[in-house]
Amino acid sequence: MGADDKISNKAEELGGKVKEGVGRATDDERLEAEGRADQGESKFKQAGEKLKDSAKDVKDAFKR
Repeated sequence: MGADDKISNKAEELGGKVKEGVGRATDDERLEAEGRADQGESKFKQAGEKLKDSAKDVKDAFKR
């Protein structure tokens, strides 16, 4: 995955934090939960990106 995907995932995580904070500030439990879910989804995607990067590094190491 490229840098664009990594930036997009990080932006999604930050958006989730904002949504969670707004939900907490306005006592909107649903919005707060959506924010936490957005963050979790983003972190899951980021973990997948790291796994792909690691697999690529291993593949490249065997090419040498």
